[in-house]
Amino acid sequence: MEAKPPLPPFTADTASQKVRLAEDAWNTRDPDRVVLVYTEDTRWRNRAEFPVGREQVRQFLQRKWAREIDYRLIKELWACAGDRIAVRFAYEWHDDSGQWFRSYGNENWQFNAQGYMMRRYASINDLPIRESERKFGWPLGRRPDGHPGLSELGL
Repeated sequence: MEAKPPLPPFTADTASQKVRLAEDAWNTRDPDRVVLVYTEDTRWRNRAEFPVGREQVRQFLQRKWAREIDYRLIKELWACAGDRIAVRFAYEWHDDSGQWFRSYGNENWQFNAQGYMMRRYASINDLPIRESERKFGWPLGRRPDGHPGLSELGL
């Protein structure tokens, strides 16, 4: 397996880099690309789903992004120690009826020595919002470097 830097043990700087790389990958909404940063036997908890392995994660992401239209995500480092990173995040999306949501959550990540994520535990809550309340207005894809993060947005 080719290494996926930054590698554990994480510092605040290297953990922040890992968080931004994850945010950038998820903002592609490309399941085939996203699953490549997880171990073959990765274990997740995402809401009430418990995918195991890259193929189940790929299928989960395909369903997710088919339902969560115009998805835009911001992640922020909360804490790190050794091979673990805690993240808080928010993302905006709308369903097929046009109802917008801002989803808030926390993730706990654990990595192997090569920098692949072995465990991902996510807790998420959805808040319906009006389109006029959106704060994530950049074009689909990577969040621009100058766009405020969660703390700057008061989230």
